Formats: sequence, structure tokens, C-alpha cells
Amino acid sequence: MPAASHVRSVTETQQAHLDEAERLMTVCNSCRYCEGLCAVFPAMEMRRAFGTGDLTYLANLCHNCGACNSDCQFAPPHEFNVNVPKVLAEVRNDSYARYVWPGFLAPMFHRNGLMVALIASLSVAAFFFGFAVWHDPDVLFGTHSGPGAFYRIMPHNTMVAIFGVAFLWSVLAVIISCVKFWRDIGEPSETLRDPRALAGGAHDAATLKYLDGGGVGCMNESDKPDDNRRLFHHLTFYGFMLCFAATAVGTVWHYALGRDAPYPWWDLPVVLGTLGGIGITIGPLGLLAAKFRRDPQLMDEGRKGMDVAFILMLFLTGLTGLALLVLRATPLMGTMLALHLGFVLGFFVTMPYGKFMHGIFRGLALVRYAAEKRRHLG
Repeated sequence: MPAASHVRSVTETQQAHLDEAERLMTVCNSCRYCEGLCAVFPAMEMRRAFGTGDLTYLANLCHNCGACNSDCQFAPPHEFNVNVPKVLAEVRNDSYARYVWPGFLAPMFHRNGLMVALIASLSVAAFFFGFAVWHDPDVLFGTHSGPGAFYRIMPHNTMVAIFGVAFLWSVLAVIISCVKFWRDIGEPSETLRDPRALAGGAHDAATLKYLDGGGVGCMNESDKPDDNRRLFHHLTFYGFMLCFAATAVGTVWHYALGRDAPYPWWDLPVVLGTLGGIGITIGPLGLLAAKFRRDPQLMDEGRKGMDVAFILMLFLTGLTGLALLVLRATPLMGTMLALHLGFVLGFFVTMPYGKFMHGIFRGLALVRYAAEKRRHLG
């Protein structure tokens, strides 16, 4: 398959990662012992040469289950030094920066990602807190209940304006990054209109089909496989989707039915948001614990801060949302609302500039794999 024609310039460090990935894929293509473990190796076998676009595609197709490292006879300390999970993680993390829009924000999460995310969220929370104090301190620390209680802290239209701008900016930045990624991996745009490719990629992404080490489970801190990372990924992803659904239903409730938040605990937006909040609290906690126990040989240690920032942002969003639910009829409601909205807005603002993009790029890679698998294998 020919290399992509839109490949963007890379830094010296990124080129070194690509060169090492090309070396490993050449070795692996000669061995093929791991071809049954995941989608990376069958996709590799469809190629004789590996351009930048091909390597970026394979790196984002990798789920970092670690099984190939455990099975490989050439893994460190062998002189061939074949470490596919770590090298593909480096190429994958490079791709987030290479396709980011606007480009000057690329270094945002390379170093101290956790601190950047926390400062952004806490600063926004301080803004909400300050707005409410300036507007009316008694309102902030008062007890409010019933429909419209949240909007006594900050008017609904002000909330919508702030979050609408942040959300639209993030969506625009994500779309532009995806267009750059898709062009560079060299797949025709027709694939994105192929219902079979879309369905196949969506199925593999939704089930995390390739985070199972070929069926035995994921390797983390040892060669003993388990499905813990897969479970925590599911809790995080579906928790996030439930929270998004809660927001969507709440929007319909507000504009179509004329009903103001907060809603009763049994109402659909609250039920969806509670289940989603539990998911994005437990899931990220599990992923964070697994991250700190993970074998360093499987990781891109230089970008660990970016990973931790994303996981912690989700966790704090879920935790403050659940706390707001519990405390919404108390004098702490205003403070918790400011903190929760701060973390939500901080998440939206930083979303295109960190680990969130791994899910988007991996989904696109799985769509491409579903299409090319059918083209090559029938």
C-alpha cells in the first residue's frame, strides 16, 4: 500500500520514534508469531513498507495490551530489543501533538499535564465562585431547592454561553485534528461513508475487542493476564456517554418541556447522570491504579503526565457531580456547583489537547482496519 501523500513534518524526536517503529514492524513482519493477538499484526502483514502514515495508523490501532511483549522471543533484554507496546505508544502520543489544532498548543500536555489540567479547572471554578460572590454572596451560600435552584447561582443563559463556546471550540479542534489524521494515514474519504466499515469499527471500539491479549487478557504489571483494564475502560467510556446523554436529555427537558434543573432524583436526566457519574468515578480510579502499577517497559514514561491528567480530570468531574447531587439542597450547593462546572469546563477546554484524542484516533483506525480487512481478505 502506498504511503500517504499528506504526511506532515515531524520533529527530530518524533522521527526517531518513527524510525524505531519501522525497524520493529520489519522484524515483526518477518516473524509473525503474534499475528493472532490483535489487529496491529494482521494490518502490518498487509504492508511491505511502512511510511509515516502507516506507522501512525498502526500505532493508533494498538490498544497497548502488552501481550506481544510477553510472547515475543526478541523482547528486551534480547539484543534485537523488540518492544512494540512502548514504541507504538511513543508514536501514538506523538500523533496527538502532530495533528493538534491550533498547532501552537501542541506542547500543552507534553510536560506537567496534570498540573496544567488542574490549574485550568480550578481557575474556572474560581471564576464561577467569584462571579457568584460578586453577584450576591448570600445567594452562593444560601440553601436553594426546587426547579431553577442552580440558576440562582448563575443565570442559565450565562452558563449556556460559556459552555457553548467552550464545547463548540473543542468540537472544531477535534474535527480538524481528525481530518489531518485521516489524510495522513492515507485512507480515502469514501471509507467514512461505508456503513460496513463504520459498523465494524464501532463494534470493535465499543467492545474493546483488541484489549484482551488475543483472548487471555491484558498484561499490566506482570505476565499474568487479566481483564481489569478492559473493565475500567468500559466503565469510563460508558459512564462518559451516560453523562453526555443526561446533558442531552436535560437540554430537551429545558427547551422542549420548559422544565428547569435540578430535577427530582428519579427523573431521567438525574438517573443517567448518576449512573454516568459512578462510571467516570470508579473507572478512572481503576485506570489510575493500573497506570501506577504498570510495567514501565510497556509505557511511554515521558508522557505519563498527559495520561494522568486526562484520567484525573474525568474522575474529578464525576466525583464533584455526585457530590453536587448529594449536597444540592444544602448551603454547600453553590460551592459544589462552582467546582463541578469548573472541572466540566476545564475538561472541555483541554479535551482536544491531551489523551482524549486517543479514543477518537483509535476509533478511526478501527474503521480503516475494518475496511482494509474486507478489501484484502474478502
